Amino acid sequence: MHAYKKREEVNVMDLELNRGVSPTQNIFQNGIWWFIVLINLGYIMIWLMMPTNTFFMDWLPHIQAKADPIYFGKQGTTILVYTFPIIFIATLACLYHHLMQKASNHSTESKIGFFNKASWRKPLLVNGPLGIISKIEFSFIIMFVLLLIWSLCSYLHGMFAKVALQAAYEREQVWEAKLKNSALALGFVGNIFLAFLLFPVSRGSSILRFLGLTSEASIKYHIWLGHIAMTLFTAHGLCYVSFWDKTHQTAEIFKWSKVGISNVAGVVALLAGLTMWAATLPRIRRKFFELFFYIHHLYIVFVVFFVLHVGFSYSCIMLPGFYLFLVDRYLRFLQSQQKIQLVSARVLPCEAVELNFSKNPGLSYAPTSIIFINIASISKLQWHPFSITSCSNTDFDTLSIVIKSTGKWSHTLFKQLSTLSPPSHLDVSIEGPYGPASTFFSRHETLVMVSGGSGITPFISIIRSLLFKANNEGGKSFKVLLICSFKKSIDLTMIDLLLPVSGTTLDTSRLQLQIEAYVTREKQTATTNDRKLLQTLWFKSNALDEPISAVFGQNNWLYLGIIITTSFILFLLIIAVLTRYYIYPIDHNSDLIYPYFLRSILSMLFVCVSIVIAATSVFLWNKKQNKALTQIKNTSTPTTSPGSVNHKTDRELESLPLQSLIQTAKIHYGERPDIKKILSNCDGSSIGVLVSGPRKMRHEVASICTSCSTDNLHFESISFSW
Repeated sequence: MHAYKKREEVNVMDLELNRGVSPTQNIFQNGIWWFIVLINLGYIMIWLMMPTNTFFMDWLPHIQAKADPIYFGKQGTTILVYTFPIIFIATLACLYHHLMQKASNHSTESKIGFFNKASWRKPLLVNGPLGIISKIEFSFIIMFVLLLIWSLCSYLHGMFAKVALQAAYEREQVWEAKLKNSALALGFVGNIFLAFLLFPVSRGSSILRFLGLTSEASIKYHIWLGHIAMTLFTAHGLCYVSFWDKTHQTAEIFKWSKVGISNVAGVVALLAGLTMWAATLPRIRRKFFELFFYIHHLYIVFVVFFVLHVGFSYSCIMLPGFYLFLVDRYLRFLQSQQKIQLVSARVLPCEAVELNFSKNPGLSYAPTSIIFINIASISKLQWHPFSITSCSNTDFDTLSIVIKSTGKWSHTLFKQLSTLSPPSHLDVSIEGPYGPASTFFSRHETLVMVSGGSGITPFISIIRSLLFKANNEGGKSFKVLLICSFKKSIDLTMIDLLLPVSGTTLDTSRLQLQIEAYVTREKQTATTNDRKLLQTLWFKSNALDEPISAVFGQNNWLYLGIIITTSFILFLLIIAVLTRYYIYPIDHNSDLIYPYFLRSILSMLFVCVSIVIAATSVFLWNKKQNKALTQIKNTSTPTTSPGSVNHKTDRELESLPLQSLIQTAKIHYGERPDIKKILSNCDGSSIGVLVSGPRKMRHEVASICTSCSTDNLHFESISFSW
């Protein structure tokens, strides 16, 4: 009770702070927003002009003439044109998010997100091979297709204009020269998609957050880009092999040039890419996910040999995405080294487990967020994503996830916790949480949540968040209809997780929650005696365990911007010193003496070293500051807090009966929900329809929403991890 009152006081202070945001600060934030947009437009212009002769014959040489080649060489121009704009955008986006976070005090109803307009997210295509496609996604698909066609046609037009002279000079037939030029053009266009490939998988990306996207929801973009890039690179390789075969130059495949293109490096990169591509086949990915996961680490081989193939200077086209991915990946590594305090676990009879971790009270996250966890006693290498079921407003110092026993890893965990002598402590590491910058669920008059099986997990955090808002926003009442489908009646125990493990002091009557549960494979209810009991385990704490917190605490975005900026500046300084005092005296910018591959290896090494130095320094400094603050708080506050979680010295096992939420739910046996009929009976000018579950269910609901003659249904597919 004391913890809730404290939380209520904090939120009142937050509202007062929100009202006190100065007009100057708003102008500054809007200025940063528009500046980022303008830089993006300029960067898009570079991509449009890059395939043209105007860019290569006029613009690029003009920039190179203005640049000082002594310190950076010719790669200085490509770093300036291709890499610097994105690094600058990422840094500005970090500053923007930091200011928005301070202004909104972690409100999940903020205006962050470039593409968060409801009309843009409305499904346009449902039953196509790409799945559910919104209007904004369809617009970007068209833009990328047009960019592909424009780039390929522009490259071929420029190359074919002088193909006769080229064929005569190199003593080739015209069709052979065209085949070679086509291979080169396909490689150029493939590099465009490679440049964007790693942006969607950078989980803590400030650019994704600025666009209103999450890494979890953007995985499909990574898949699409990967398919297109590998198709183009495969065609690129086959065309060159055909050309060398027809011209009796098959030895070119194994050529490793001291300067210029190294063909054998390209072959190695292509083979690594094809191996990863083959492992992404749905049948392999679903049945042998661990094989797919480990094979995907060949991206390191692919990137290294791609750089050795084309040289570091040209690789600056794809460097921004890879650079930001490396920053994100290393920060995740640093976070994963800390062991997390696991407080308790609820073992459900449906072979699911709810894990409750200690959380830093300052950590705030939006509903539908996820974390990646690793349990060393099960596997030291495997990391699995899970939807967060707790709410940072109602669960002040705990964070919860639910794990269903569906695979080998999760089944092992369930067996460990459901035995008569479960472990008293588990070593757990986490990465995250990751989630959307903002949510818009409370803007609708009515929310209809449709879930299938484990898809109910992200709705747990949404319902808890709405319950908190209903108790703190002037008596506003939210109407929620939860339609959940399960295979067996024992799975109904999932409904019990809608409330926190310790219960709640909030008035649940302020949330108009109606639960319609469907048990599809059973005709009748189980008797009370057949129902198993829900069990709760309490774990012992370890002195080295810490609560879950963001990598850099509440100033996470500010520190991320500092790391990106300082690491990039450090990289430029190292390259400048290396070029000026080592490479330039040997090569004099002729690119004919100093080996390409050695320059590329050194450049890649210095990228990694710069990121490690900058990120580690900021991480250790922040950890030292947090330790000092913790010591101050411990000396100024009592050792026990009435609002904190009760950590017992001995593990305790208790059995709890099913809660009243299941009793209030209307349960239907032996049937599936008629979604179309249910939605047609919903009243209101704005009805949010959220779907989380199997692909078939999501497509069915999306089709109903798009085919509806009215505009009051706002569809949104919620990704979940189980």
